Amino acid sequence: MLWHLFFSGFALSLSLCLDLGMVNVAIVREGVQRGFWPSFLIGVGSSFGDLTYAVLATTGVALLLGIPEVRWALWIGGTIMLLYFAFAMIRAAVRPKSMDADDGSANGQAAPRRSSLRSFLWGWGLAIASPTAILWFATVGGSVVAKSPVQGALALASFLAGFFSAGIVWSFGMALLASTSGKRLGPSFVRAISIVSAALFLYFAVDVFLDGYRSFVAPL
Repeated sequence: MLWHLFFSGFALSLSLCLDLGMVNVAIVREGVQRGFWPSFLIGVGSSFGDLTYAVLATTGVALLLGIPEVRWALWIGGTIMLLYFAFAMIRAAVRPKSMDADDGSANGQAAPRRSSLRSFLWGWGLAIASPTAILWFATVGGSVVAKSPVQGALALASFLAGFFSAGIVWSFGMALLASTSGKRLGPSFVRAISIVSAALFLYFAVDVFLDGYRSFVAPL
C-alpha cells in the first residue's frame, strides 16, 4: 500500500508537471539560453516550492480526515478539480500554447551567467508565486491520501516522496531536452504533453470518484 501511495504521488506530480505553465517555460528558456545545469536547478527549486505547498495541504487535510463531512468534501471537490484539470489539458491539446524560448539571446550571443543559488531560488519562487496551488494539493492530494487504507505519517511520507521524486525526474528530463534541442520544441510537443496530462487527470478523477462512491454511497 505504501508503494501504491508513492506511485500515486509520483503520477499526480507528473500530471501537474505536464501542464505548460510558467515553470516549464522558464526551464526551457533557461536550457536554451544557459544550458542544462541552470535549467535543472530552476526545476529543482520549483519542486521544493511544490513540496512546500504539498506538505502544508496534505498535513492539514490529514488532521481532518476523521470528520465524515471533510471526507465527503474531499471526494466531491477532488473529483471536480481533477475533471477541470483534465478539461484544461484537453483544451491545451486542441489549441497548444506557444513555447517561444527566444529571449535576450536571440541575437546569437550567450546569455549572462546566473549563480546556482539564484537559479534555484527563481524556480522556488515561481512555484510559491501561485498561492492557489494549495487548493489543488488540499483537494486532489488530500483525496488520494484519504482513500488509502494506510493513514498517518508513513502514508503522507510515501505520498510526498513520490510527489517530489516525479518533480526531480521531470526537471531533469526537461532541462536535458531544452539544452540539447529546445529550439526545435513546437506545438506538437505541447500537444503531446497535454494529452498525457489529460489522461492522467482523467484516470485519477475516475479512481477518486469510484472509491468515494463505494465508501459513501454504496453502503446507504
